[in-house]
Amino acid sequence: MRIIIAGAGEVGFHLAKLLAFERQDIVIIDMDQERLNYVANHLDISIVKGNSTSFKVLDDSGVAKSDLLIAVTSSEEANIATCVIAKNLGAKKTIARIDNLEFLLDKERFDLQTIGIDELISPESLAAREIKRLLKEAALTDTFDFDNGQLSLIGINIDKNGFLNNKTLRETNYLNPDQNFITVAILRNNQTIIPHGDTKFMANDHAYFIAEPDGVRKVMELSNREKVLFKNIMIVGGSKVGYHTARRLQNKYRIKLIDDSKFRCFELADMLEDVLVINGEVSDVDLLKEEGIEEMDAFIAVTNNSETNIISCLVAKQFGVAKTIALVENNDYIHLSQNIGVDTMINKKLIAANFISRYIRKGDIVSITGIHGVDAEIMEYEVKEKAKIVNKKIKDLHFPKSAIIGGVVREGQGYTTFGDFEIKTDDRVVILTKPEGIPQVESFFN
Repeated sequence: MRIIIAGAGEVGFHLAKLLAFERQDIVIIDMDQERLNYVANHLDISIVKGNSTSFKVLDDSGVAKSDLLIAVTSSEEANIATCVIAKNLGAKKTIARIDNLEFLLDKERFDLQTIGIDELISPESLAAREIKRLLKEAALTDTFDFDNGQLSLIGINIDKNGFLNNKTLRETNYLNPDQNFITVAILRNNQTIIPHGDTKFMANDHAYFIAEPDGVRKVMELSNREKVLFKNIMIVGGSKVGYHTARRLQNKYRIKLIDDSKFRCFELADMLEDVLVINGEVSDVDLLKEEGIEEMDAFIAVTNNSETNIISCLVAKQFGVAKTIALVENNDYIHLSQNIGVDTMINKKLIAANFISRYIRKGDIVSITGIHGVDAEIMEYEVKEKAKIVNKKIKDLHFPKSAIIGGVVREGQGYTTFGDFEIKTDDRVVILTKPEGIPQVESFFN
């Protein structure tokens, strides 16, 4: 595929980095030569200096032969214009990053495809959706359901006093007599490990599993943490992410939202009928105590300052809050969450880049997701009749070591998969793979 990315910021760079592993024909456009030099020094892709709304710049980028154009500059107007122009110059598919909530909340009134925009993405809205997903269970650092929960990806911290600590996968088989969960990844000291029988769990690891519904409960028992039912949630930061998050959660939870701007609080109070909006300094511990932080089940920090978000989450932990989520701008911070006490850190630009990447994958992909801080993707493929994987046992596939098959959904029933499991036509196969394994994984489903 020939893919053109307009914008060499964090979203564009991370997206290009994901695609570079797959040897796609990638061109990235930006007006900032320093950014382009950084891209050229780190990735084997083409760069073009200029404004992506320029006909000449798009022509020089080969837009007429492009399969996909993705506009992710910091300017919403430039992204929309770039997609419209690119489509008229021959781009097969276009995606624009936008900020205006009206485009997302009122899509039916205006069909953007008629002017050349095939898909819109909002990092803020995607981050809010991710936060809602992460609130499913306090004991889990990550969770993602496949086929309405027939299979789930779940993550836990390995406790030094837990059942798994200092044991190999093979030594922990007795803890899984029903074989209803399988370990698919371990994050240790910023390194992603695809585990095998001799891989050992260590204290402070983040371990990730694919599990059947009964297996989810079993893994939660192994996490050494009690089940928490969320009722009360505090959000600090009335940013766009804060607004989107509160809007998504307000019908299910009791929510307090704190922001230091009086004007913004009036705006939010008008837009969020079922949310208690409070004006005050989010770093004021006395204010947090007055507003009942000790009674909160979850604490979500989404101000525009990463350090404020991290510190306020640590304060919440000191008051006994079960689940904390911090929005951070620096991707390097995400790896710190397992060591400093914040349950989950998320980066909206990283989430957006991972979301866009689903448009590039080969084969019949049903869903795709990423794990915060983990250098891997989780993809769900639908198996077609002529796929190379059909009617073969997993142990005979010679699957790449950088990837692992975690489970299969067959006729509406989820199964975790081990060596003797045989893949059938119409199965939905859940796979975790590091970036370098993606091309080989895709070859099994073409």
